[in-house]
Amino acid sequence: MAGLTFHTVSHAYDGVEALHDLDLAVGDGEIVCLVGPSGCGKTTALRLAAGLEPLGSGRICIGGDCVAGGGGQLPPEMRGVGLVFQDFALFPHMTVSENVGFGLKGEHGAHRRERVATLLEQVGLAGYGSKYPHMLSGGEQQRVALARALAP
Repeated sequence: MAGLTFHTVSHAYDGVEALHDLDLAVGDGEIVCLVGPSGCGKTTALRLAAGLEPLGSGRICIGGDCVAGGGGQLPPEMRGVGLVFQDFALFPHMTVSENVGFGLKGEHGAHRRERVATLLEQVGLAGYGSKYPHMLSGGEQQRVALARALAP
């Protein structure tokens, strides 16, 4: 029996497609790893399975029961899916720059801004400083957390 099944699942954020016609079948008790570049939809797929995002199109079934699609959506608490959030490493009310600069308590002004800009460039996120964690992909959030850890 399939533990988790995605049937032609597609999802977009503000018109930008994160998943396109994803078909996936994970057997009951099977362990699976989603691998791909930042922004390819790994976190989106997990959020859809857990019910944290409304499904764009397609169907998602857990244990043989359709939990999203076909006109209905079972709430997250009714799906029996365990969650460990990856974005607790970041402060959701702070921008990317503020998160990275958080550890630079003794530095101020231009030096602080330069240090933050350098760190963001090192992790491939130059130009993301004014964004908030919820606006980033899972991989981008992890790189912000890495930059913050490297800051002091």
